[in-house]
Amino acid sequence: MELRDLQIFKSVANNGSISHAAKELNYVQSNVTARIKLLEKELNTPLFYRHKKGMTLNPEGRKMLAYVHKILQDVEEMKQVFLDSDAPTGTLKIGTVETVSILPTILASYYKGYPNVDLTLQAGLTEELIKEVADHQLDGAFITGPIKHPALEQYDVFTENLVLISQNKAFRIEEFMSTPILVSNQGCGYRTKLELWLKDEGLLPKRIMEFNILETILNSVAIGLGVTLVPQSAAEHLSTTGKVYCHPIPEKYGTISTVFIRRKDAYMTNSMECFLKTIAEHQHI
Repeated sequence: MELRDLQIFKSVANNGSISHAAKELNYVQSNVTARIKLLEKELNTPLFYRHKKGMTLNPEGRKMLAYVHKILQDVEEMKQVFLDSDAPTGTLKIGTVETVSILPTILASYYKGYPNVDLTLQAGLTEELIKEVADHQLDGAFITGPIKHPALEQYDVFTENLVLISQNKAFRIEEFMSTPILVSNQGCGYRTKLELWLKDEGLLPKRIMEFNILETILNSVAIGLGVTLVPQSAAEHLSTTGKVYCHPIPEKYGTISTVFIRRKDAYMTNSMECFLKTIAEHQHI
């Protein structure tokens, strides 16, 4: 079994097809197919369900993928240990939720101080990002916190107020029963806060509308489609022009914290250490 086989297996698993994996790895399809078959023969078990639309991991394949993630991560960390220099270089794969208002400031400061680091960003929801950091797919992520996870450590970034926003200047809690509530998909931190508030009030809204993009939610509120709960900074550009109105909510649900997470057992590269220092310099709690 070669390291290349594990990389091919991971690519096929992530892409769900031989052709997409071959394109990603710049291999011919026949080579990818042959290496997967050889790996299955060596392990004496099929790793995929084959179907018309591609390939999907079977239970043995999912088990294998967990080992592959760990092996490839260990190899990458081994390289970093020996190649790491005093001047931060290499890559950092960072995830983030949409509402980290201080993120541009952090990134600008980091790029200015450490221009040789190739930093990439991936947007997502808190639950997705936690999983991807835990599975070694991301080096770290800005998420809604705090969290409790045995494999992860967290660093405070900032705390801000949540507000209910609507098109109308006045809003009463009873209106939740007749007004559509606009939210992000499951896994969003401020959606969780809103659901907890409504549950504690004994309210079961009749209509909840899910959106993938925060900006779409905000613009939908501005045209009167419904109401939503977001960090105050996210609605500031609309509230200052009078397109939406911000309403305070009970203190118990009124704040949200952003934290940065990384795996506890991940090797601390110079690039990551400097990134954490940059976060600390701009910390606002």
